[in-house]
Amino acid sequence: MKKLFLSLILLTAVNFAQGIGELAPDPDPITFPEHSIGIDLMFGEGGFGLGGFYRKEISKNLTWFADFSVSEAKDDKEIEYYDIFGRPVVFGKKNRIFLLPLNTGLQLRLFSDELTDNLRPYVNFGVGPSLVYTTPFEKEFFSAFGSGQAHYTIGGYIGFGANFGLNQSSLIGINLRYYVIQFFDDGVEGMYNSYKKSLGGFYLTINIGSMY
Repeated sequence: MKKLFLSLILLTAVNFAQGIGELAPDPDPITFPEHSIGIDLMFGEGGFGLGGFYRKEISKNLTWFADFSVSEAKDDKEIEYYDIFGRPVVFGKKNRIFLLPLNTGLQLRLFSDELTDNLRPYVNFGVGPSLVYTTPFEKEFFSAFGSGQAHYTIGGYIGFGANFGLNQSSLIGINLRYYVIQFFDDGVEGMYNSYKKSLGGFYLTINIGSMY
């Protein structure tokens, strides 16, 4: 009798669970708009950066993109101090270095069949031309741009990130990228007599935009 009673309870629980499953099926996948545009807020070893992006979905898991950004790079030897007036002082620094890469590439969504649309992780990579602009450190920040020099080369990055939320008009995401901008000559002079042929590094990028 005891075994029969336990069997009835188990059978009832199974049928009840199946009934719940029938009443609450898995939600249908969301179809997001193909196009998105927005801004990138970048935080790297050289400080804060700002950029913009455009994305075009090719398929469910593959997206083409183009992006542009502006950020400052620093030499590993730099040690920054401040004088009594609050102005930054770096002994031995000759130039400020600004990175302006234009990249195009692909973004591959991961685990689209295993994870809900609320979390959409991806890997991405981009390549393209890069402008590196140097300004004299001895001059005031804004006025120094008139005495700057432009250097042209190529670069790119690889990254890992995710988009969040179910909103079909707003895009919110985060992306960790590693940039490489490579010169094939002497490079640029940040500190006196210290030339950098390879620039870049890690950037934590917050993506804010709209989809349409």
